[in-house]
Amino acid sequence: MRIAFLSDIHGNATALDAVLQDIRLQRVDKICILGDLCYRGPEPKRVLETVQSLNAQVIKGNADEWLVRGIEEGEVPDKSLSIMRQERDWTLQRLNQADLEYLKNLPTELVLDDGLDTIVHAFHATPDSLFDVVLPDETEKIENTLMQRDDADLYVYGHIHHPYIRSMHGKNIVNVGSVGLPFDGHPLASYLIAEIEEGRHRLHLNRVPYNREHVVEIYKQGGYPNTQTMAPVIFYGVRP
Repeated sequence: MRIAFLSDIHGNATALDAVLQDIRLQRVDKICILGDLCYRGPEPKRVLETVQSLNAQVIKGNADEWLVRGIEEGEVPDKSLSIMRQERDWTLQRLNQADLEYLKNLPTELVLDDGLDTIVHAFHATPDSLFDVVLPDETEKIENTLMQRDDADLYVYGHIHHPYIRSMHGKNIVNVGSVGLPFDGHPLASYLIAEIEEGRHRLHLNRVPYNREHVVEIYKQGGYPNTQTMAPVIFYGVRP
């Protein structure tokens, strides 16, 4: 079985289109989307419609939760709170109540084991939180927070926008990176292909080019309230 795992689209429909085209070439059997669908990108509605048109399993991310219930103090740096709330308001103007209900009711984790010799545990940030940050060099934190399910062979998550693969205790931990807003200095969209067969799995992190200039132009044309911050993220793959 070939499974595509993607995460952190963040309203970047152009990047999502490119990734889905690449996935079609990979002839996958299943698509899993690990949250952060709409917020902080120029085309939230188009992303949501595209995701809902797929036969995909979708879970919730912290940015989806923010759209549903708002951004609370302490969840982002104080200096960013005001502008990020303005970005949320801009996004909400382009969604309807049914969209918010969809986001609200998304599950927070996936366990894939039906018909597989390998059990996959997938979540947005950690199994217990949509917000906690676990970085690739935090060995103890990976063990204690990500590898909670003992029977899993493969742990897959998003949230940090930094793709990596690590092996620990005979198991693999993968961050799939971000479709819409990579932060690792590599601006190409990122996603994971996991090929699982006969108790083995092969993992490949794919990077996909897309028209970044077009995305920045859509931010500008749509009157996005924080284009000056988001444009360098799109162009250079840097943290906002």
